[in-house]
Amino acid sequence: MEKIILSGEDGEDIEFFLLEETVVSGNKYLLVCDSEDENEDAEAAILKEVSADGDDVIYEFVEDDVEFDAVAKLFGELVGDEADIEM
Repeated sequence: MEKIILSGEDGEDIEFFLLEETVVSGNKYLLVCDSEDENEDAEAAILKEVSADGDDVIYEFVEDDVEFDAVAKLFGELVGDEADIEM
C-alpha cells in the first residue's frame, strides 16, 4: 500500500495508507485508512486534492456533507461496503 503523510495542525506527521483513488467532476479523491494491515480494523477517510505543484500535492479532508456522501457512496461501490468511511 502506498503511504501518504500529512502534516497535522500541531506539526506532527500523520500517516495514511491509500486504498483507492478516483476522479469526480475533475476533482481527485483518495480513500485512505490509518493502518497498513488489511486484516486489522482501521478507520477510513476521504481526502480531496486541493493543489498540485510538481511533486508537492496538498490534500484536505472532505468536510462538506453532500460532497462526502456522494464520494463515500462511490468508494463504497469500488471497495465494498466493509469500508468504515468516516467524516
